Amino acid sequence: MFNSYHFVGVGGIGMSSIAQVLREQGHSVSGSDRNYDRQITPHVFKKLLSKGILLYPQNGSGVSENTNFIVVSSAIEMDNPDIAKAVTLGKKIIKRAELLAEMVNNKYGIAIGGSNGKTTVSSMVGYVLDHAGLSPTIIVGGCIKNYTDDLTMGNAKTGKSDIIAIEADESDGSIVFYKPRISVITNISKDHESIENLSKMFETFSQNTQDTLIINADCPHLKVIPFKNKHLVTFGLNTNANLCAHNVVHEPFRTTFTVDRQVYKIPLPGDYNVSNALAAIAVARRLNISDENVALALSRFMGVQRRMDIIGEVDGIKVIDDYAHNPKKVTAVINAIKHGCKRVIAVFQPHGYGPTIFMQKEFIEAFINVLSPQDLLFMPEIFYAGGTANKSISSADLINSIKQGGKNAFFVEKRDDIIPMITTEARIGDCIVVMGARDNTLTQFCEKMVHTMKRHTHA
Repeated sequence: MFNSYHFVGVGGIGMSSIAQVLREQGHSVSGSDRNYDRQITPHVFKKLLSKGILLYPQNGSGVSENTNFIVVSSAIEMDNPDIAKAVTLGKKIIKRAELLAEMVNNKYGIAIGGSNGKTTVSSMVGYVLDHAGLSPTIIVGGCIKNYTDDLTMGNAKTGKSDIIAIEADESDGSIVFYKPRISVITNISKDHESIENLSKMFETFSQNTQDTLIINADCPHLKVIPFKNKHLVTFGLNTNANLCAHNVVHEPFRTTFTVDRQVYKIPLPGDYNVSNALAAIAVARRLNISDENVALALSRFMGVQRRMDIIGEVDGIKVIDDYAHNPKKVTAVINAIKHGCKRVIAVFQPHGYGPTIFMQKEFIEAFINVLSPQDLLFMPEIFYAGGTANKSISSADLINSIKQGGKNAFFVEKRDDIIPMITTEARIGDCIVVMGARDNTLTQFCEKMVHTMKRHTHA
């Protein structure tokens, strides 16, 4: 039976992936988005239109008597015009997570969760399975560069088999809805919730797993959770895990390691990407994909946009775009970059006032600990996505504390004002990394940085 779905906030990375799959499965799909109304990130909406997804202004006009379901994310406020129209017409409003859970629970579901790394792991898993000919449906929270082109976002792929590999989100608590055949927990760290709350959610997630649970044995917070799954598989770098990486060699933006005599070469830097690859290997083994096939697939995996994504290089200076938005991710990214450069110039845009208040202490400690004496940190004002917010904190508060910790840290209120400062300061061998979440224009900021550096060079 084919239905009509209307997505409120269809341009979001998590919403658009489901919308594309449903459309490719034959359903009628439409959507609205504030960014579409404001003509922000038009390339995203061009790609959605090319898939046959109808776009409407976010004024209620996209909801009609023929609409069966209104799909919303946790970020959508209930006074949204589309929702108000749906209520008037008596239409069923469902959360994105509930819809995705239904899609997963009715298939051979593979769900990847965790505070860090879940996008890369779910993308790796999807690509490895696809490379092996298993034709999975893939729904992830990032754009897989192997699948991205002028008309394809790369965050979704509709397969022909019963297998569906997805990224499971814990930020809104929805991870407890999934009942997958195979699940992966990458790690737990303070992000949207406390460690205590996250641990409870992931314990429930593990209990809902029908077959195999795969966990990171290097994560201390996972060690204290009483997992009771019959088929428990562990992976890690520094432990006696079921899958353990040996002979890890870090090169600039490339890593080689060995698992059970099989050599793996991934075009990604850092220990955390070795850990991500181990999780994907564990899933592949459970599906009887040979280690040789997995190694070949991982060597061809091009990564995910905004995950250690090299936007350009000018005169030996790399500009990198990354989604890192919590203290652990920031630390992992900067440490990984250090394998391939002389100095790190970091730009970090905190995402949202609430998360920044929640993780203020941890952010300050992370930057003080990870930045070397020669490194630089620039921070614009906190990104505000709209809605109600307690604006009692500023990026300047974080910068002042990081300065007191002896680091080269600078508050620059307007983000674009950072570009000429870095253009003047950067030198051969530096890596400029831009980090932050929620803001779809950060990649454009990186591109503008590269363009300005090229003009500066040729001046």
